[in-house]
Parts: sequence; structure tokens; C-alpha cells
Amino acid sequence: MGASEERDRGRTVDQQSGCTLLEHPALFINRELSWIEFNRRVLEEAMDTGHPLLERVKFLSIFSTNLDEFFMIRVSGLRRQAERGVREAPPDGMSPSRQLAEIHRSLDPLLDRQTGLWHQDIVPALGDCGIRVLPYTSLSTGQKAALEDFFRTVIYPVLTPLAFDTSHPFPFISNLSLNLAVTVRDPGSGKEHFARLKVPTNLFPRLVRVPAGAAGQDQDPDEICLVFLEEVIAAHLGMLFPGYEVAEVYPFRVTRDADLEIEEDEAGDLLTAVEESVELRRTGSPVRVEVSPAMPDALCAMIGKKLGLPASTFYRVNPPLGMADLSFFSSLDRPDLKDIPFIPSIPPVIENRDHLYAAIRRKDIILFHPYESFLPVIDFLRQAARDPDVLAIKITLYRVGKDSPIVDTLLEARQNRKAVAALIELKARFDEENNITWARALERSGVHVVYGLPGLKVHAKVCMVVRREKDGIRTYVHLGTGNYNAITSRIYTDFGFFTADPLIGADTADLFNSLTGCARISSYRKLLVAPAGIRSGILSRIEREIARHRECGDGRIIFKMNALVDKECITALYRASRAGVKIDLQVRGICCLRPGVEGVSDTITVTSIVGRFLEHCRVYYFRNGGEEEFLIGSADLMPRNLDRRVEILFPVSDPVITACLRDLIIPVYLRDNVKNRMLSADGTYRRAVREPVQEVVNAQEWCISNRGVWQYGGTPL
Repeated sequence: MGASEERDRGRTVDQQSGCTLLEHPALFINRELSWIEFNRRVLEEAMDTGHPLLERVKFLSIFSTNLDEFFMIRVSGLRRQAERGVREAPPDGMSPSRQLAEIHRSLDPLLDRQTGLWHQDIVPALGDCGIRVLPYTSLSTGQKAALEDFFRTVIYPVLTPLAFDTSHPFPFISNLSLNLAVTVRDPGSGKEHFARLKVPTNLFPRLVRVPAGAAGQDQDPDEICLVFLEEVIAAHLGMLFPGYEVAEVYPFRVTRDADLEIEEDEAGDLLTAVEESVELRRTGSPVRVEVSPAMPDALCAMIGKKLGLPASTFYRVNPPLGMADLSFFSSLDRPDLKDIPFIPSIPPVIENRDHLYAAIRRKDIILFHPYESFLPVIDFLRQAARDPDVLAIKITLYRVGKDSPIVDTLLEARQNRKAVAALIELKARFDEENNITWARALERSGVHVVYGLPGLKVHAKVCMVVRREKDGIRTYVHLGTGNYNAITSRIYTDFGFFTADPLIGADTADLFNSLTGCARISSYRKLLVAPAGIRSGILSRIEREIARHRECGDGRIIFKMNALVDKECITALYRASRAGVKIDLQVRGICCLRPGVEGVSDTITVTSIVGRFLEHCRVYYFRNGGEEEFLIGSADLMPRNLDRRVEILFPVSDPVITACLRDLIIPVYLRDNVKNRMLSADGTYRRAVREPVQEVVNAQEWCISNRGVWQYGGTPL
């Protein structure tokens, strides 16, 4: 190998860090800070007046929900690392303590922006639309009287104030519960006492609707008046502390570690182990306390001491705390303030849904959800459950949903004496309880249920149907990028793929044998399967593109995914860029690669789309000198996906499907100049710049308007 080629491979060692050139920490964006940038983009959607008003409120809620999970999983993990003195640094070189400090520094202005947006923009706009969110103090006498009656008869009976002093232990504060810290004073002695009161948001809506007509004849009968539940309670605390004066009341909220650690090797029964771990989630170690800015430092210090938390874990946030509860507004019957609904299309090739298997036998079929309906996936299983020629059904289930038509069809298949096997991933985070319920229901019906693999999560989305036909046994397969969940299929963008390809069928059968039995499969015919095969498959294809570009100068790589974190994949992309390969990466969330670094990533562009739908597809494209290759599947390029999960990528070779991906869907996403943000080398994102003469391109809106076009190959963009 010549000296120039050696440099292109990034093997030059930096004397100070001891790293090869392309592994230097400065070339990697910190994963946690990149995630915060993603959530900043979610908040920007709440600020975007181009969205209908209640959709903007939805994004505010999502921003908060995301933050809750971030603290429960990522920040809790960093705190454990800092406490245990973990020395192994991520690729960017940041220690756990430094990451925690940077997280706090980055979040403070975002939290201020969130509450400012709510009070100064969203609340007035809601009022203009007849949805008034009012402070309790601004209510009329009639409204207060109506809420006092509601409090006395409905809320008061379920409240339990808990004092904490020398004779009362500090009460347990459950995860994500909203609480009031109350100071009461003895009017005789002047002595102060403290109490904690849990706001029962698990029993009542967070926003209480003021009874219509309570304001008198001047109130518009169509107007909705809402007050936060904690304000109603705070206004009537005197009923809870008779004989004392209520001196001060402050809301606060505690977030706890919810990252389950399941010792699978020690668990005789994985289902029981997961059940026990889920129960422990509510009692995990506290990692964050949200308080109002008005709460005195002394009270914060006392709560921090009782919880064993330093001041750095406190976040002063203007009320309302826990804005994830703003999801309440989605339930309001105001279609004029929501996105215009559309009916997902069904591809012409399977419009006659009664002949789905015949259509799949003729050609491969791709579905692009939510623009195309999820019903054919349900039909795929329902017809299998009822078809006397179907012998067996096998499926992986990760996040199923509460009312699942998929599970219903599996139960029906068992009633019809089909052989049914379901691998249900009990360790799917925050879906454990739901999956346990379905696992038990399927087991009772006689389905062969497997609970996952020791040390691995099964994240692959695979379903196979074995059918007896005139010319022998045939296997039909559905593979996807998203879960078998009819609800999320309407809000996540995902690909679903039907095929009767015998090689993919054989691979799928081998995969299920390895999941449900003791088979050890070292390689597959067409599928790439993690943990053994996806990273190596992606890296070898990147190297192939580098070699091709050196020879012919036409190297091209396009990846669309949710996250790019894996160090080996990032350094391989750096090598490709140094060789001159043109690379487009569309990464919805975390991206640790720095684009546009001179001499390292000059030819790499990174964009991110956050919009009406959650981008969830994973597509990997290699030009390969004209012998183009598309790989689609469940895997992001993250160490957890490539090393600690069962994932699949599958090839798409049908010429109509490859044309639709190459000429329509991928280009429109890359050309988006409405929702696209471009990543800069410093880790920040900026909106795509649209010149005045340029056509406005919103990829998701284009897909709504043109749903079904790609089934014909369409006209290249």
C-alpha cells in the first residue's frame, strides 16, 4: 500500500491523543448533546406557525416526553458511570461528569424557550380560538364556586397530604409524579411545618374543564375554559390543613432511573424477571428534580438532602411542570386546529385484498406507511389464519400496542389449528407490561411464545407464512422497518416489504430457527443479520464503494436512518469521503459524525427531517458502479443495534421498487427545503436554505399528495 493510500485510510497516528487521524475525539459529536439538538428540532416544530395550533401543542408535549425518557435512561446511566468511576470514554472523549454538566448547560435555555412559547404564544393563540387556559386567580366568582364544589366532592376525597419532619419520614416520591411542596404555619406558635401532596394526575385530567355557564351569561357557550389541576388543589389547601395557615406552595417533580437491569443469566424465568424489574422502575434512584423558580433555596436543599441529590440535578422551570401532559389537547374535538386527515392508499397491485398471496407470488410489493395503508399487513396475517392451505405462521413482536389486530389474528390462527410461533421481546423499553400481557394471552391459546434471547433484544421486524400449494410448499415473508403496530403505522414513516423470494424465505426460516431453537447460523443467503452480519456487511460495501471511486470516480452512498453513532461505521464513511465518494446521510436523531471537516468529511452532507410524521425508515444505498444496491431494515448504525440486538437488513431488487426509491422517494427527501435541517461541523443544525426561485419541497406533504405514484415507478424527480 502506497503512502497516499495509507493516509486515505486514516492510519496516521496523532501523537498527542494516540488515535489514528479518523478516530480523533474532535471528529465525533457527543451522543447526548446530539440528542439534545434533535429535541431542539422538535421544539422548533412547536414554534412553527405553519402547523395547526393543536399540532404545535402536540410537539410541546413530545418535547417534554422525550426529555423525561432521556433523563430516565441516558442521564441515569451517566450518573451511574460517574458514581462508579467508569473510565472508558465515548468516541468524543467526554467523561460522564463533563457530559452531565454539558447537558445541564444545554437544556436550561431550551426549557426557558419551551415555557416562554407556552405562555407568550400558545396560550394566547388558544384563547383566540375559544380554548382559554386560565390562571385560577383570574376566574370569576361563579367559576371559582363551581370548581370549589368539584374539588370538595371529587378531588378532596382522594388527596393524602404527607407531613415530613422529625416524627414523619420523608414520603416516597414516585417517578414523574407531580407534587406540591406545602409550608403551613401554626397560627399560635408561628412554627412552620412541611408537607408533600401528590397531584393525582393518574386519576384526573391534568387540565380541569370549568363547567359551562359558571362564568354567567357573558360566557360564549362554545368556549372551553381550562385550569391546571394543581392550581385548583393549591387554591383549596385550607381544607386539607384545618387549623393551620397555608404559607407557601410550590410544584415539583422527580424523575427516577428507569433503565432496567435484568440479570438474565441469574433469572430462572425471564418473564418473571422482567415483571419484577418493571415494578422496580417507579422506585429507581432519582436523577432530576424540576421545581418552580420561586421555590426557596432552603426548601430545594432540604428536598435534595432527603433524595440524596446535589444541586446540579435541580432544574428551575416556569410552571406548568410536566408538559408531557399537554397531550390532553389532542383529545379536544377541534379538527379545524389539527392536521387535515388523509386516507392512506392501497397499491393497485393488491387492491383486491382477497388475492394478496397471488399478488405477492407474482412480484415483490413495498408499502410506504403512513402514506399507504397498514391494512394489507393485517390482511396478510388474517388470510393466513383462515386459509386451510396455510400450515404455519412465525412472527417477531417488539411494540405491539394495546388493542392489536395483529395479535387477534394470531389467536384466530391458533383456533384454526395453525402452527403459530411468536417471539415477543419482553425487554422492549416502556412496553414491557403490555408485551407481558400479550405473551400470556398467546401462550394460553397454544401459541409457541419465545421471550427473546439472553443478552440480546430482538428488534427485527419479520413475519413468515408457510403455505401448501400445487407446486409444493411456499414461504411468504413480510419484512419491515417498523413495528407490527397499527397505531404507530399512522404516525411513523416505515417501509413494509412482501416477497415470495425462496432465498429470503429460506433465510427467514433459518433466522426463526436460531431465535426459537438452538441453531447457530453463521451466514445467510440474502439477509444481513446482526449481531454478526450487519456492521461487517455495511463496512465491506463502503470499502467496495471506495475502491470503485478510485477506479471510476462515480462512488455514491446514501443512508437514511434514525441514528448514526457507531465509531467503525463513522470512520469508514470518513475514509470514503477522503477518497472522494459523494455521501448523503439523512439522520433523524442522533448523529455523531461531523460533516464538512476539511480533509476528512468534505463530501458528506447530513440532513434531518422532523415534521408531521416521525421518520423511522432505514435505507442504505450503494451505487456500486451501476449495479445499485438498496438495503432496508430495522437497524440503525449504533453499537446497541449492531452488537446487542437481533436486527435485519434485506435487499430490494425489483426494478420498479428500486426505481421508486432511487428516483422518487430518496430524492424528494434529500430535496426537502421546508423541514430539512443541515448539520454543521460544530454540531448545530440550520434550516435548509431555499432560494426565491426554488420550488417549495416538503417531502412528507409530497408523499401525501403522491401516495401510490411510486408503485408505478413514477417520473424521476
